Amino acid sequence: MSPTDAPRGSVTALEVDDEGLLVRGAGDGPVDFLFGDQRVGSFWLRRDTRPEGEWLRYPWPATLRRFLNGVVTVTLADPADGTRWTSYDARLGSGEGTVEVRDAQGHALALDKSNRLTRLFGDRDAAQLEPLLDALEVVIGALEKAGVEPFLAYGTLLGAVRDQDFIGHDSDADVGYVSRFEFPVDVVRESYALQRRLREMGFRVQRYSGLGLKVILEEPGGTSRGLDVFGGFSRDGMLYLMGEVGHPFRDEWLHPRTSATLAGREFPVPARPEHLLEAMYGESWRLPDPAFKFVTPVSTQRRLNGWFRGARVGLDDRWARSRAGTLPPERTGPSELVRWVAGQEPVLGTVVDVGCGRGSDALWLAAQGARTVGLDYFPPDLRRAVRRAERRGVEVRFEWMNLGELRSVLGAGTWLAREEGPRIMLAHHLVDATDRRGRANLVRLAKMVTRSSGRLYVQAYTAPTELSGRLGLDPVDAEQLSELVVSSGGRVEQVVELGEREAGMGEAPPGGPPVICRMVASWTR
Repeated sequence: MSPTDAPRGSVTALEVDDEGLLVRGAGDGPVDFLFGDQRVGSFWLRRDTRPEGEWLRYPWPATLRRFLNGVVTVTLADPADGTRWTSYDARLGSGEGTVEVRDAQGHALALDKSNRLTRLFGDRDAAQLEPLLDALEVVIGALEKAGVEPFLAYGTLLGAVRDQDFIGHDSDADVGYVSRFEFPVDVVRESYALQRRLREMGFRVQRYSGLGLKVILEEPGGTSRGLDVFGGFSRDGMLYLMGEVGHPFRDEWLHPRTSATLAGREFPVPARPEHLLEAMYGESWRLPDPAFKFVTPVSTQRRLNGWFRGARVGLDDRWARSRAGTLPPERTGPSELVRWVAGQEPVLGTVVDVGCGRGSDALWLAAQGARTVGLDYFPPDLRRAVRRAERRGVEVRFEWMNLGELRSVLGAGTWLAREEGPRIMLAHHLVDATDRRGRANLVRLAKMVTRSSGRLYVQAYTAPTELSGRLGLDPVDAEQLSELVVSSGGRVEQVVELGEREAGMGEAPPGGPPVICRMVASWTR
């Protein structure tokens, strides 16, 4: 596919309201939307919209809504050449004042490709980008001293090759390198050695995964700047580069490195950078697309997750929902499930709350005299849970565990199986918040921990409701969940069907249709 054959769209009509944009047009492809002359964001005409009558609806991103109060002229334009298709004079919210998307210092903000509001390169002048260029030179030089051959990567490489400058709708800089090792374990060992070398040089380094780093530099004035460093390796004719790449590749396309100009300075790039850009962005990489979304094959995701970032499976989505403010509100008191469990169990020995969040159920159980363990994969919630326990003077053991990563599950199951019995496990709206792999891992964990000692108690939606949709919960099939338990050697002791009100999920009137089930399971072998 040539750049001219890439998907394109055009807009013929526009309306704007408090919910978002209503557009009409032909084809599909990226569209910029501007407030006045300021580009604020981008979307694909059909991929990122939903039908609404004769229109296509693009809802306002959650991070933008706090600014949408006042009058504004909204314009839709072609990112490729700036052609302005249509405009609409809108009155949003109270309609008072003028809509301005700026930070506290008055700097223009815009949505990046992840719909985060930030200052983009296109809104900065050349002098403001000099510290970033300096940082790139310093980090690349340090990586070379540490023994690898770094090069510009992702959007930074794309800007250098296509525009000889930073991409206007980008906001950060990326560096990559390809290890000379061919086995993942050796590649990870090299990455940790690289991290130690960088720290010895005086850099602060944060680790994303077994092969992903952020190098943090202190700039004059006390500000910090972080550069992402994506490691990779080649094996059996395939290049795997952290982030999104798993693509057929030749070594001569990487080595020896050559150089490209970025904002007036020379930086190292792969020998044939166009091949890496095609692996990253597809054959239409030359065509600007500020709404680009990586579509990584599942096979590549599973390999990269299993080799290098298993501990982060699902975590990035949780962070994104947290930043966007779309997480459900946290309970401050115990759930109806945990009260029910306490009535079912004459002796509460060790109780394990999987997916404990901020610890409301775990804290209540500890106050009843149970030895309590709370497990969760979201660090901010765990930290809050620990602080709540300290304030209340309650002893609860809160530990990190990722239900989506088998190694994490097996590690937790090993030490939990040694805790005093009877051992009870709770999963309050966890199986409807995870995927098939997470449910299988929960059953595996429950078998390890409760076998011949206690029971697993589950509560989950079995039918969609307005509340389950708001909470981001996907109903599960109770029969399939039972089959999963039985296939693992377990026994389903009890299934109770409840309405939302009876299950303690919302303010629906009593006696509604059963949309939630409670399941009790046990293992003796």
